[in-house]
Amino acid sequence: MSKFSNRMWVSILSLSLWIVICVTAVVGFAGFAPKALALDYNKESLIEVDFSGRDLTDSSFSHANLKSSNLSNTNLRGVSFFAANLESANLEGSDLSYATLDSARLIKANLTNAVLEGAFAANAKFDSAIIEGADFTDVLLRQDEQDKLCKVAKGTNPTTGRDTRDTLFCR
Repeated sequence: MSKFSNRMWVSILSLSLWIVICVTAVVGFAGFAPKALALDYNKESLIEVDFSGRDLTDSSFSHANLKSSNLSNTNLRGVSFFAANLESANLEGSDLSYATLDSARLIKANLTNAVLEGAFAANAKFDSAIIEGADFTDVLLRQDEQDKLCKVAKGTNPTTGRDTRDTLFCR
C-alpha cells in the first residue's frame, strides 16, 4: 500500500471515531443517555454516605455497612441488601420494589413513604423502624416481624395510594 492509501484509511477511521463520539454526546445531552449501570458495593463500609435521589437499580450492597446513610428518594428497584446494615438509614420515599432485604438490619431505619412492593425481607430486622406510609404489598416477612410492624403501622403511601396497615395485612 502506498503512503497516500495509509493516510486515507487513518483519516477515515479518525473521522468515523469523531462522528461516534459526537453522536454519543448529542444523544446523551438530549436526555437519551443509557440507563445507569448496576454498581457493586458488596462488603463496603458506607457509613453516613449520601446516595439520595440516585438511580441504583439492580445494584448490590450485600453485607455492606450503610449505617446512617441517606438513601432518600432513591431508585432501589431490584437492589440486593442481603445481610446489609441499614441501621438508622434514611430510605424515605425510596422505591425498594423487588429488592432483596433478606437478613438486613433496618433497625431505626426511616421507611416513611417507601415502596417495598415484592421485596424479599425474610429474616430482616425492623426494630424501631419508621414505616408511616410505607407500602409492603407482597413483601415476604417473618410473622414476628410482621406483627411488630403492625403495632406501629399507619398512613397511606402517596405513590401507590395503599394503606400501610392493609399492605401488611394487619388485623
